[in-house]
Amino acid sequence: MSAVFSKILVANRGEIACRIIKTAHNMGIKVVAIYSDADKYAKHVSMADEAVYIGPSPSAQSYLLIDKIIEVAKQTSAEAIHPGYGFLSEKAEFVRSVEAAGIVFIGPDAHAIEMMGDKITSKKLAQKAGVSIVPGSKGAVTDVAKAKLESNRIGYPVMIKASSGGGGKGMRVVANETELEAAMQAAMNEARSSFGDDRVFIEKFVQQPRHIEIQILADSFGNIIFLGERECSIQRRHQKVIEEAPSSLLSSKTREAMGQQAISLARAVNYRSAGTVEFIVGANEDFYFLEMNTRLQVEHPVTELVHDVDLVSLMIKIAAGERLSLTQEQVKARGWAMEARIYAEDSPRGFLPSIGQLRKYVEPDLKEIRIDSGVLEGSHITMFYDPMISKIIAFGKDRGDAIKALSSALDVYQISGVETNIQFLNAILSDEDFKSGDITTAFIDEKFDGKFVPREPSGDLRDLMLALAAAISPLLIGEGDTKQKIPVSHLLLIEASQAYPFTWHMIDNHPIVTHNGKKYVIDGPISKSMNLFVGTINTQQLAIKIERDYHQLKLSAGAFQLNVALLPALAEILIQYMPEKVANSGGLKISAPMPGMLTKLLVSEGDILFAGQEVAIMEAMKMENSLRCDMDSIVEKVHVGEGDLLNVDDLILTLKVSMT
Repeated sequence: MSAVFSKILVANRGEIACRIIKTAHNMGIKVVAIYSDADKYAKHVSMADEAVYIGPSPSAQSYLLIDKIIEVAKQTSAEAIHPGYGFLSEKAEFVRSVEAAGIVFIGPDAHAIEMMGDKITSKKLAQKAGVSIVPGSKGAVTDVAKAKLESNRIGYPVMIKASSGGGGKGMRVVANETELEAAMQAAMNEARSSFGDDRVFIEKFVQQPRHIEIQILADSFGNIIFLGERECSIQRRHQKVIEEAPSSLLSSKTREAMGQQAISLARAVNYRSAGTVEFIVGANEDFYFLEMNTRLQVEHPVTELVHDVDLVSLMIKIAAGERLSLTQEQVKARGWAMEARIYAEDSPRGFLPSIGQLRKYVEPDLKEIRIDSGVLEGSHITMFYDPMISKIIAFGKDRGDAIKALSSALDVYQISGVETNIQFLNAILSDEDFKSGDITTAFIDEKFDGKFVPREPSGDLRDLMLALAAAISPLLIGEGDTKQKIPVSHLLLIEASQAYPFTWHMIDNHPIVTHNGKKYVIDGPISKSMNLFVGTINTQQLAIKIERDYHQLKLSAGAFQLNVALLPALAEILIQYMPEKVANSGGLKISAPMPGMLTKLLVSEGDILFAGQEVAIMEAMKMENSLRCDMDSIVEKVHVGEGDLLNVDDLILTLKVSMT
């Protein structure tokens, strides 16, 4: 493929920088990357042909420095700059500065960005262009009295929205007049804090709303097309979590009407490049304009898979002055695509960001799965940037096929070192309402109430997971001929304070465990160091992730999690049959479960501990976390002191089993 530019600079980081670099290389274009202190060893840096240091880790001192980025582009002879999304992608000032330097901006012009960046201005322009508009105030509202008049005219419920910015900041839903004053003040304060602009407007809140957007492409010759729609209703705090194309709601008639309105709006602002017109859609397919995003969207891969296009490639060609190679008649959709965003976040703790190093990172290698990631094994998730690790996209012949493929891929996606939302995503995919397409923008709030705790397995799944834990336990508590030295009748697991006796033996190299007279045949590779079991148990196909901490196992499958302890139930057995191994094991330990500060150390070397005793307190994410020992033991060595800053898995105490 001939190159339209010989070299471009990507003014971004993470997965979107990697995504752009991949397409540019496919087009024969060399790429300059920029990086901060935190990103010195990042994936996008290693992928680029050149990489230039841009500044300290905070984005305000690196990725948001317009003059510095343009200086780097000049020094490296980059002919064009792709902004990705976020950072400077929708800053008209950046576009003007780039063009003033004689460099091509791969995206729309400054005028379009300014017009669409202000919600009040864009709404007026959309209305003039014949786009359906949610009934609302005619401009900014700055006092409660006017807000009450407008809200009564529009009809409750209403939504208060910040005029500038996005991402859910400065938004409040108001059910009645008694809630209005407090909600308006809160929205104005948040808008002022986030965007430096406290102007708000009021509009009708659509019942059973769905968030559906139209992808458009426009060249410099007046050619504009739309490439179907994306459903983005699965959101948390107005941030998209799962996206799909097409939508399970829209009829072909509504799709065409929304597409034509999106084209009309793009034409009204003389738009060029890729862009997205977002709509709120009611249950009866009534739709209203929300906003226009003048950039590439995070969720663009689902459109690419369904329409067999490369939007980044088309953006680059349009910026180089080429005509669109597609006509509206040539746009054909096929199959179904679904995307999930993998975040480093702690779902049980209200989705707090989880920072740390990716000690293990293995992406699913499946033909129906696409991964857009910005990390490698060993990469760091830092406090300075959005904690998104990757996007995983499944393609199938229909919606059910795409859901199944995505869920299966999540089951074998291995990430350790940080907490992730993978099980939360699988909980959404397994929900019957989601699978039937009965969704709204309130889906997550209604189903999960602000947090997600992995479910405890029950029935057959629980029995199968316990059987797997029993099957691998002899590998974890000893070496060589351990299983012959320990009578199999004494094999025990502890789960939720309940003991489960198993027998264990091998037939034809397959572990077989027996519990309450029922046999479980494990057919699949198992080892002491395994992190993922993919195989069958009693002919049932399973993918189960395994995390180990000496005598403890955490097994995860789908949205379910099982925690079992191989000790202390096995401690007495080990002491009885293999005292030399216990005395010399050195494997009992207390480690930091997360990054944080050790605020209190409650034991000393030589102390005798009892099972469940509190030994230390850590502070992380402004929360105190109590650390306890799991078995009767003795403190052999203290490795840290009060006030020390610890990373995940830093050793705090080494313990040994009491022989008395």
